[in-house]
Amino acid sequence: MNSKPSFVIVGGGMAGAIATQTLREEDFDGKITLLAQELNAPYERPPLSKEYLQGKADRDSIFVNPQSWYAEHQVDLSLGTAVTSLDPASRTVTTATGTELRYDKLLLTTGSEPRRLEMPGADLDGVYYLRNVEDSERIKIEFARAQRAVIIGAGWIGLETAAAARAAGVDVTLLVSGDLPLEHVLGSEVAPLFDDLHRNHGVDLRYRTTAAELIGGSGVATGVMLSDGTQVDADMIIVGIGAIPRTELAVAAGLKIDNGVVVDEHLRTSDPDVFAAGDIANTYNPRLGRHIRVEHWANARRQGAVAAKAMLGQDAADVRPSYFFTDQYDFSMEYTGDIGPVGYDQVIFRRHQDSPEMIIFWLHQQRVQAGMNVNIWDVAEDIERLIQSARPINADDLADPAIPLADFF
Repeated sequence: MNSKPSFVIVGGGMAGAIATQTLREEDFDGKITLLAQELNAPYERPPLSKEYLQGKADRDSIFVNPQSWYAEHQVDLSLGTAVTSLDPASRTVTTATGTELRYDKLLLTTGSEPRRLEMPGADLDGVYYLRNVEDSERIKIEFARAQRAVIIGAGWIGLETAAAARAAGVDVTLLVSGDLPLEHVLGSEVAPLFDDLHRNHGVDLRYRTTAAELIGGSGVATGVMLSDGTQVDADMIIVGIGAIPRTELAVAAGLKIDNGVVVDEHLRTSDPDVFAAGDIANTYNPRLGRHIRVEHWANARRQGAVAAKAMLGQDAADVRPSYFFTDQYDFSMEYTGDIGPVGYDQVIFRRHQDSPEMIIFWLHQQRVQAGMNVNIWDVAEDIERLIQSARPINADDLADPAIPLADFF
């Protein structure tokens, strides 16, 4: 009699958790082992820079499933377990304790890690990165006692932690390497919204400057020397300069790598029995006709489900536009879409008069490539349908809030 198949998932983040959940929902009755390097059961990361960091959500609320769920669904959840090697030839993984596990199908969901500063003073105490729940808790504790914070990097993490720091009453200096926050994501037409937002909440934004050195005394950071020669004093320094996909296992195993682990639309790697999902996966998207790697919550959720189904032999793929969201002060937004290599040639603001509500569209050849709804809800699905339709749209009509979005598809 053949034994039941064994699936191993390496990585205890959102993608890994959703994959285990989906396997059981799809009636997979084989063995599932989830190897998580952290000591915590899989949890959601967006609250770490939003509600949880601001004390608006309790710890239990961030977990994907209660820890008891895994035992109840016959999932072998192994916490605090680092995987040190992957051997596709023998279909085995080996942990740091020397335990060897054989698999029939393997899913890599090892995620990403913060990009580290490389400069004098980078190893001082009082320098914080935000990736896991313990990082968030340490920063939250520091907010309660700090008076001045310098935040290096004006991406999503930098801006969200700036908003949380201001909510805690901390003075914030935000270092922006370019001309505007998020300009590389949103473009020069829309990025000024975030400049105005943070200035109006008292953030000191320093443009076209970077940290040259972290300064301190007795091993503790006390400020930042900037590239323009000025010094900014600080009780704490938060670094948010991007993330690096954790591909070490895949590289050592000989899997194809190019800006992450290269996978097809079914999340299969160059080895047919190994799949990859989440931050590490550079995925072929048939709708876009190219590979794309996305480091957002929704992508990890969707790909966890796709990978599980593909491991079961189903013809699963995710061709939906990318999605992410942010909450900063009284500014809440959802962004749907993918701006490709050709970019966009028009930005349309659909403003609601005398209201903070608006929708912004990025178009290329009159076709919607992406949309961002600000302080207005229940429209993300309509924006997604607009993108998926790929229909030419009259810009003046799109800018008119009196015309329902549903009229365009």
